[in-house]
Amino acid sequence: MDPVANTAKPGATPSAVLVPAPRSALSRLTALPPATRLRLGLGVAALVAVLVALALSARQGDYRVLFANLSEKDGGLVIERLQQMQVPYRFGDGSGAILVPADRVYELRMKLTSAGLPKGGAGGYETLDQSSPFGVTARRESMNLQRAREGELIRTITTLDSVADARVHLAIPNANGFFRQQEKPSASVVLTLHPGHALDRAQIAGIVHLVSRSVPELSPGDVSVIDQSGSLLNPSESVAGLDAMQLEYRRQVESAHAQRVLALIEPVVGRDNLRATVSAEIDFSQVESTAEEFKPNQGGAPATVRALRTEESLDPGASLPAGVPGAATNQPAVPANAPLQGAATPLQAAGGATSAAGGRREAETRFEVDRTVRVTRAATGSVRRLDAAVVVNHRTTVDARGKRSTVALTPEEVDKLTALVRQAIGFDAARGDTVQVINVPFHSEPVPDIEPTPLWQQPWLLDLLRGAAAPVALTLVALLALLGFVRPALKAALAPPPPGSRVDTVVGDPQALPASTGPVAIPAPAQSDAQLRVQAARDLARQNPAAVAGIMRGWVSGNAAA
Repeated sequence: MDPVANTAKPGATPSAVLVPAPRSALSRLTALPPATRLRLGLGVAALVAVLVALALSARQGDYRVLFANLSEKDGGLVIERLQQMQVPYRFGDGSGAILVPADRVYELRMKLTSAGLPKGGAGGYETLDQSSPFGVTARRESMNLQRAREGELIRTITTLDSVADARVHLAIPNANGFFRQQEKPSASVVLTLHPGHALDRAQIAGIVHLVSRSVPELSPGDVSVIDQSGSLLNPSESVAGLDAMQLEYRRQVESAHAQRVLALIEPVVGRDNLRATVSAEIDFSQVESTAEEFKPNQGGAPATVRALRTEESLDPGASLPAGVPGAATNQPAVPANAPLQGAATPLQAAGGATSAAGGRREAETRFEVDRTVRVTRAATGSVRRLDAAVVVNHRTTVDARGKRSTVALTPEEVDKLTALVRQAIGFDAARGDTVQVINVPFHSEPVPDIEPTPLWQQPWLLDLLRGAAAPVALTLVALLALLGFVRPALKAALAPPPPGSRVDTVVGDPQALPASTGPVAIPAPAQSDAQLRVQAARDLARQNPAAVAGIMRGWVSGNAAA
């Protein structure tokens, strides 16, 4: 509390005193000039706007992708449904994606899917569940089945990480029992890959296998896969009649031989003084031959009997007439008699002819012989010929003065390098391999000095500044509004007035204030209007003229401070 402006004489009881009038903060704010109050309002509005912007920017990281790669039609339907559900959404930058709050992604995805959104470019087997019109033809039914297969294949292929979109075209001929040779089905797949993504050979083979297994009697060779640029991803044939796998194998063989040459020659001539390339001719033909050989038993080894057959026959038919024609030969034969001792005498026919019986004897013996059966299968992918070309730079020498110069290699050194190259590639003159080593100076261009990227151009710093630009700008705006508009107004409104500038209230009879009470504080006018000052001075002079006279005497005599 300020001291009482009126001090009574000793021993006297004052009947009236001056008490400072209390002023609230709201009254002080309303007493401010209009310009000050306008700046205060603008500052508060700017602070609120900055806080709202910071809150919104902080919630941007809570958005997740609801659906990606939507067509314009499906995107419009999804947005319309989100607006009906009063769900906030955002668009992805150039990706055709719709983003929603992260805590509602799965809920919204299930709701929209149950509603049939997004519909997509092609339907699957669910299109067959629709009732067909009466009288639909078999041709129409087969077309609906083909469209359903294409739609299911598209859905399956687009689940791959690298595939953004896909189109499948099936060419299925009509089955006709009147033709002996039926046409085979074929398929074409068009893939749209994500930027920066590519499919390896195994993934392409998987797509071909998937399509071929989804259509009856469709062979993998009748499936073509291309990308969005029109490049064939599964060529069946390439240059020189080789497919992709054979070309890859040939490149691997050539690269392996070239690496051997580099690993052997680089320590001798230096890493930057050597260039080598190897061309391989690979035999991918598959040849199978069978040979059967028979040879007699070699050496003095006895032959092995395989089979032995003996056949003997005796025919006791009538004896043939013998002797001199005449009466004697016509006589009956004399009975045979065998002597008791000695050799038996041959039978004699009539007339002294010997009677002999007819017979036949056959003997056959089969022996085993050496038999060799040889089956030969030629190796697939065997090296038929190798051609190696090596270029070696001149030798660099430094003289006593430190001057650098290049000198060609000697023929002996070139021959040694040629021998090393031949050993590295497995040179075989019988198959026609060639090796060529040439020593020539390399043309070297001066390498420009690459200055290091300054810190302010580093990508990570630029990304950091780009991400922090908005929060920093909002913070600066908030500080400017707070320090430039709000703080001065609040300071002027809430600061206590200096002594002697208050508006005092007279308690008691104003006439009781004596003239000799000393200087009395002039009521401080409000800062909002200068007329209040004049009015306050008039009121004080009217109520207590003696006090005003004392104040004036103090000002004139120079004792106002007392």
